[in-house]
Amino acid sequence: MLESRTISISINRNWKEVYEAVWRPEDFPKWASGLSRSSLTRDGELWKAEGPEGSVRIRFTGHNAFGVMDHYVYAGNAPEIYVPLRIIQNGDGAEVLLTLFRQAGMTDVKFAADAEWVERDLLALKALVAR
Repeated sequence: MLESRTISISINRNWKEVYEAVWRPEDFPKWASGLSRSSLTRDGELWKAEGPEGSVRIRFTGHNAFGVMDHYVYAGNAPEIYVPLRIIQNGDGAEVLLTLFRQAGMTDVKFAADAEWVERDLLALKALVAR
């Protein structure tokens, strides 16, 4: 088992509206700088991007009624990285939750830095969709 940390942010907007505003893979670069520095391009069932640490391929969960935005990141010959991402109801608003798994060989410093990066990206998502 991998160590994990779930990072969340509350948004004062209906959870379904938040999901509909951000679920499309081509919209991830607007807020997910940890995934892509610029745009994503479709490559069959996968998407290609230039991430902070080089080229990656990404497989996204399709549109659904449950707010699931999981994705799988492939970077070179490394094992795939599973990124669970959910938008759930929180009263009249939304809670966005991303679980970060500590990858094999990842230092404490790198794991903490990745968690901080996720927090920044979730704040960018909030700024994008907040009213």
